[in-house]
Amino acid sequence: MAQLLDEKDRIVLEHLQRDARASNTELARRVNLSAPGLQKRLRKLESSGVITGYVALVDPEAVGYGMLCFVQVTLQRHEPQAIARFRALVQTMPEVLECYHITGEYDYLLKVVLRNRKHLEHFLTETLTPIPGMDKPRTSLVLNEIKATTAVPLPSSDEPSDP
Repeated sequence: MAQLLDEKDRIVLEHLQRDARASNTELARRVNLSAPGLQKRLRKLESSGVITGYVALVDPEAVGYGMLCFVQVTLQRHEPQAIARFRALVQTMPEVLECYHITGEYDYLLKVVLRNRKHLEHFLTETLTPIPGMDKPRTSLVLNEIKATTAVPLPSSDEPSDP
């Protein structure tokens, strides 16, 4: 169930999504709140699970990961043990940035960063395909990133919750 945000919460979140490094004093000034008022809102947003963490976003290419791929995966069997094993193994793969259980022809979609073609080959042949029950991984190389954002759109308080 979606958390109801008031207008100040929405403004705080918009600012944080653009610049989470802003000091609390600066953020309070930007959103026209007192420092204690901002702290109270941040604690409420954190404790309710709206804010799940604060991170530095790293450019993969700047640290040697020049390839971005999406890998679609199908499992041979959909037994609970096979699913749990696949999910646990994916959690251990540092190249996998994101993994989604999806509908359609494939079971999972993985977003993967790799250094180069050799790294891709190693990842596919030595890391991914040896997983028991793995069937038909399909890899797509990203040629050009058109849009990438971590900012979640925040509805204003006067928008209906269901479009």
